[in-house]
Amino acid sequence: MSGPFHSLAISGSGMDVYQTWLDAIADNVANINTVTSTDEPAFQERFVIAKAKETGGRFAGARVDRLEFGDPEGQIVYDPTHVLADEEGFVRLPGVNLAHQMTHMLVAQRAYQANVSAFRTARDAYQRALQIGR
Repeated sequence: MSGPFHSLAISGSGMDVYQTWLDAIADNVANINTVTSTDEPAFQERFVIAKAKETGGRFAGARVDRLEFGDPEGQIVYDPTHVLADEEGFVRLPGVNLAHQMTHMLVAQRAYQANVSAFRTARDAYQRALQIGR
């Protein structure tokens, strides 16, 4: 996209990417204690892979390229009292690291906020330009 509102589209695409990343982080954190039996795969951590969006060889923002998933092996933990424990007392937990998720969340939140700020600044500049024309 080019034209007078190009910066709005770029900031909007950044907000979309970071919102998707925040959603994936929320899903990861919500499932951090999801237990499965040892014969089933563990909850797989979600990773958002973003890519530059180009139009006619020109940068036009960002987009989610794909989602990738973590290791289905997870962690085998001894918990003989759990209802899903196998004959030896083991269950499978996801390999999600809460500290990493919190760090990623802070980065994604700050990046989302930066895109919101850029969007508002561009919007305000366009509104002022329209007022000058009156």
